[in-house]
Amino acid sequence: MKSVLRVCAVILAAVIAVGVVGYVTLLRPDIPYARLEAKYANAASRFIDMPGGLQVHYRDQGDKARPAVVMVHGFSASLQAWEPWVTRLGRDYRIVTLDLPGHGLTRAPAGYRPNTTAYADLVDQLALRLKLGPYVVVGNSMGGAVAWKDALRHPADVRALVLVDAAGWPEEKRQHGDGPFVFKVLGSPLGRLMIRGVDTRSMAADGLRDAYLDKSLVTPALVDRYVELSRAPGHRDILLAIVAGRRAQESRAEFKTLRVPTLVMHGMDDRLIPYTDGQAFAAAIPGAQLVSYPGVGHVPMEQIPDRSAADLKAFLDALGPAPPARP
Repeated sequence: MKSVLRVCAVILAAVIAVGVVGYVTLLRPDIPYARLEAKYANAASRFIDMPGGLQVHYRDQGDKARPAVVMVHGFSASLQAWEPWVTRLGRDYRIVTLDLPGHGLTRAPAGYRPNTTAYADLVDQLALRLKLGPYVVVGNSMGGAVAWKDALRHPADVRALVLVDAAGWPEEKRQHGDGPFVFKVLGSPLGRLMIRGVDTRSMAADGLRDAYLDKSLVTPALVDRYVELSRAPGHRDILLAIVAGRRAQESRAEFKTLRVPTLVMHGMDDRLIPYTDGQAFAAAIPGAQLVSYPGVGHVPMEQIPDRSAADLKAFLDALGPAPPARP
């Protein structure tokens, strides 16, 4: 009996050792900002110091004499996601994109606590610093929640709202098992502990294929961008804090208080945020327009850039000239 127990103990120890070695081989260190900036910044990139010890990476592109549009990316993404629209709309509009704290090339201090309210205030602060005047705020996914919160909190600054497969519709609890595998892992405290610091390339690729639907769009370069930018110093802690944090939800009645022109754009085959959420936003916000995209997933601006940019341009053109900036 003792010999059997010894054999079992040896086998268990070997299994644990193999698991530890395997885990260690998957560990990936942070990537210095200098390396990331050399690869992912471009001639349009600018950096600005903001309250709270933030250094925000943004791009101010297009025609600066035209009305301003501020675009806010989704969870784990970056301002790069908006480049297809910047290319198509820059001749007619001034387009400001930014990396939220914990994303892209924006630097945040240790212990930064992310939430959509802080992000919404940051968007408005940046717009004021750049003297944009009343601006249109556009948001995709988590950035959609930031956008509608910005419109609720800063109605004097936001002249119109665009929600692109937006997150944050209230009273609808998502099950982590419903989405991509990476969100199943992130939905568990143990999963978040295990994933911290390891190579997430395969999970990121699977999640991106679910978001984009068209696998040809999920190139090695795209996966590199998501994975490498998530390894900027401090980013992984912020991303995990977003997933673990409690989400303050607005009530349906509060959406009815929005009095800005609103466009809701949503892929009907979105696997991350269901199309019914887009319908709910459009029904709750007075006068909101809904544009639906059959066969399209979570990122219409990248999956169907020509068609989605044309729809956005039609909405923006209908707004007319921007009102003057307030003091």
